[in-house]
Amino acid sequence: MLIMKFGGTSVGKPERMKKIANLVLETPGKKIVVLSALSGTTNALVAIGDHLLLGQFAKAEEAISTLENHYKVFVKDLFESDSFHAIGEEIISRFFIFIRMLAAAQFDTKSYRELLAQGELMSTELFYQHLQERKISARLLPALYFMSIDENEEPELEKISNRLKPLVQSLSTVDIIITQGYICRNHRNEIDNLKRGGSDYTASLVGAAIRAEEIQIWTDIDGMHNNDPRIVKKTVPISELTFDEASELAYFGAKILHPSTIVPAQKYNVPVRLKNTMDEKAFGTIITSKGTEGSFKAVAAKDGITAINIKSSRMLMAYGFLRKVFEVFENHKTSIDMITTSEVAVSLTIDNNTHLSSIETELKKFGTIEVDKDQAIICIVGNKITEQKSSLKKVFDALGDVPIRMVSCGGSVNNVSVLVEKQYKDKALNALNEELFGLK
Repeated sequence: MLIMKFGGTSVGKPERMKKIANLVLETPGKKIVVLSALSGTTNALVAIGDHLLLGQFAKAEEAISTLENHYKVFVKDLFESDSFHAIGEEIISRFFIFIRMLAAAQFDTKSYRELLAQGELMSTELFYQHLQERKISARLLPALYFMSIDENEEPELEKISNRLKPLVQSLSTVDIIITQGYICRNHRNEIDNLKRGGSDYTASLVGAAIRAEEIQIWTDIDGMHNNDPRIVKKTVPISELTFDEASELAYFGAKILHPSTIVPAQKYNVPVRLKNTMDEKAFGTIITSKGTEGSFKAVAAKDGITAINIKSSRMLMAYGFLRKVFEVFENHKTSIDMITTSEVAVSLTIDNNTHLSSIETELKKFGTIEVDKDQAIICIVGNKITEQKSSLKKVFDALGDVPIRMVSCGGSVNNVSVLVEKQYKDKALNALNEELFGLK
């Protein structure tokens, strides 16, 4: 079975929803289709929820009405017959009645999560009815029947698999199964979500759970590129990546893929293919366990990084020092991206400043603290590049005019990372593009 995931831009307009229906039909075999909310919907629902939490009820109602009108126009253009127009209008009416019920009640974080789920629930029901109008056999399988996270907000892959396999088996005569990305139930059995970009994650979890033949992630770009096309003028799509390479790129800023997507697929060796809904004939990017050693594949950048330097003479010959430092970040549930050490200092980076003030206060017990905000991590990825003699020379030759704050090499054979001030990010990406790939 094939997993086909379509993002918000792929279903954002009626003509695009019709096109993905054609793509699904033209793809042979049995498929599970994972859909995101229509583009812009989740942002609109977040804004509505924020207004409600702040007691701004008039602003919330205005935003609800604007979104409802958008869907009414969408339905008008999606369906051809009067009878399915009526079905589409009923769907929209039902969902927005529920949204207004949430708004009128005591609105809390639980209500907020229910509100955010409505986008995917609407898009899948509209897509299902579009297929029905075209007399295409399909079934709608709600993700809330099988998708779950534990108390640490981590997906429960084995439980998902145990629930999903019999459901899919019961639909063995159906070629197209439609489900929602992003949404799930938490350990309290409440409606919850996999956070932003979670539809990719859903597709990977579903593919791993049923041991799918392939997971296809359809977006509006022809695969993962060797650099950021928003910053670098000349980039090229990458035809093949290993799971490890793709994971590094996704984590360090490649926006086409949710950082957690690769993990379930890699666990059960299910290939992931990135495809373009705007150009379905483009090869895209295939991600598997196979790779070519010694070649630079891509560069990615991650903004919003804060560097923390801890200087202490007590580090010298002091066992347990790093453990105490790491415990500070663990206690504040703040992950560390990069780390370098010397005998008297340790430098590390974080991408979440929520608890920065408290972290600083605790770290001052160990020594002198320096904090540098507005940093960027530049990640250079290739299969086992750190084992190649000339790799580091090429990287540092390219970055000769860029001040480097930190370097991380050796933690992964597939990745060399450098930390620079954000103001140098664009220059670094363009310089690496020219030096490593000969593109300018």
